[in-house]
Amino acid sequence: MVKTRRIYVFDFDSTLTRVEALDVLAEISLKEKPYKDQRLAEIQEITNLGIDGDISFTESLERRIRLLEAHKDDLDGLVNELRQKISKSIEENKEFFESHAKDIYVISCGFKEFIEPIVAEYNITPNRVYANTFKFNQAGFIIGFDESNVLSSHNGKIECLKHLNLEGEVQVIGDGYSDYVMREAGIADKFFAYTENVHREKATLNADHVAPNLNEFLFVNDLPRKISYPKHRIKILLLENVHPDAFDNLSEEGFSVELVKHSLTEEELIERIKGIHVLGIRSKTQVTEKVLEAADKLLVIGAFCIGTTQINLDGAKRKGVVVFNAPYSNTRSVVELAIGQIIMLMRNVFTRSTEIHNGKWFKTALNSNEVRGKNLGIVGYGNIGKQLSVLAEALGMRVYYYDVADKLALGNAIKCSSLEDLLSVADVVTLHIDDNKANKDFIGEREINQMRNGAMLINLSRGFVVNIDALVAALQSKKLGGAAIDVYPEEPISNGDFKTSLQGLDNVILTPHVGGSTLEAQRDIADFVPNKIMDYINTGNTFDAVNFPNIRLPKQNNAHRFLHIHKNVPGIMAKINEVLAHFDMNITGQYLSTDSEVGYVITDLDKEYNKEVIKALKNVENTIKFRVLY
Repeated sequence: MVKTRRIYVFDFDSTLTRVEALDVLAEISLKEKPYKDQRLAEIQEITNLGIDGDISFTESLERRIRLLEAHKDDLDGLVNELRQKISKSIEENKEFFESHAKDIYVISCGFKEFIEPIVAEYNITPNRVYANTFKFNQAGFIIGFDESNVLSSHNGKIECLKHLNLEGEVQVIGDGYSDYVMREAGIADKFFAYTENVHREKATLNADHVAPNLNEFLFVNDLPRKISYPKHRIKILLLENVHPDAFDNLSEEGFSVELVKHSLTEEELIERIKGIHVLGIRSKTQVTEKVLEAADKLLVIGAFCIGTTQINLDGAKRKGVVVFNAPYSNTRSVVELAIGQIIMLMRNVFTRSTEIHNGKWFKTALNSNEVRGKNLGIVGYGNIGKQLSVLAEALGMRVYYYDVADKLALGNAIKCSSLEDLLSVADVVTLHIDDNKANKDFIGEREINQMRNGAMLINLSRGFVVNIDALVAALQSKKLGGAAIDVYPEEPISNGDFKTSLQGLDNVILTPHVGGSTLEAQRDIADFVPNKIMDYINTGNTFDAVNFPNIRLPKQNNAHRFLHIHKNVPGIMAKINEVLAHFDMNITGQYLSTDSEVGYVITDLDKEYNKEVIKALKNVENTIKFRVLY
């Protein structure tokens, strides 16, 4: 079967470039004029009226040229400006223009004087460029255009394309009225509304296909492209009111992002997860085995928090789903709250505050102490514990710490060989331990009895690590002088009523799991987690993943990259390379990392390949996921 030849007809302004060239020319020609801003606004309004077909193109052109006051010498500057304003996805796919030059035409209502030097760099020769030409007066000023050129008239593109009498399937790619009317007139077979730079409703409503970028156009036509799968087709669902910066960061990268302000139940998430490639959550949404089974497209989960117990990490790994969290982004926020709580507890501030809220004035130094010279016991000497250690020392506290791992002390902190040693010496004990299920009731009746009489307890880690009944009893008996609790064994899914037996006790600070909830921390998380997600989607990098073999690798520009996730059984690597050898693929780089369950291999290749190789790699026994990156 003989394939029909395809002809690709591109618009120039706001398609090949990000801008309307005459608007840029106006910026140049009017830059010294006192009425510049008013004139520019007028020119842009006329431009849009013409593009949308609200006035004839001839009228639009005449009116704009009169307002330009441009000179021939301004055109060199315009061409230099336009070189810097090529559409991003056009620039990325320069190879397409070079390899398909004989099939590409530019039909524009712009002007050859600035179009030809730009498209020449994309291997489009002047004989395939159809555009207007300027008229100049003797002084070199632009005074009009060649009115005999069919492109200077209303619907001139229709007549131009008719005269060309191109043989094959003609596809028009552009952003406005003058582009889609070629399809309406029946002389073009398809119209792609190009929306990378501007979204014109009239164009999109009349399009056979909307192309947010050139990658989408190339994908639909199964043509070589910079990336294997257009980013706007990658769907991202962000739950639990994740900071809007995350939405902005991922949207600007080109992904399709939906932001939901609340968490979803298992049943709701099972329904919403279908077709989703990336899921972003905080601490309330539970990603269960059933959710993962329903996730037919899921590649990656971003936990916009430190903890990951809400995610079935092993189940995600078995499905080839990579999980990232934000282990450092809210560290400072948690530390500052801990410092504040230490001071508030030692000064008995909340007891005095409650009294005065109730109309009582009880000015006293009873149970009010400075933190200077007191002993702080830090349980868990990780990122938070270490930073807290430094700040507490700066306040004049003596710092003791205990950690199950061997951690080097910062400053003058003293390492305790056992939890009991720390509890027996500390005036304030603060917990910063992980969400390992083995840490349930880490602090119970036995541990509280080992603490100093009147000591304070702070928990900013996980709710289940403290036995609440034992804590309440110790506070009521005055064994402990106070407590600050931010996390609870059971927390509600959404805002509303909440009950705990700690309510109403003296010198107890209760906060609703806000240790890391500052604007600064949420902004940092909204930067850190999306960057990890984008790095994995764009390069295959899994560095810092919490459930997956870690690979950190360089970005490749001149190679294809295959990502293969498989069960960690012997011989998979050999089978992968056997397939690549069979299809005569030349490997320029290969990276492998495994854990006890899965293997992750990334292969860079330097030549065009038979699409059958993809099918063969997907069919390698024990394959979990396979993806062509670019």
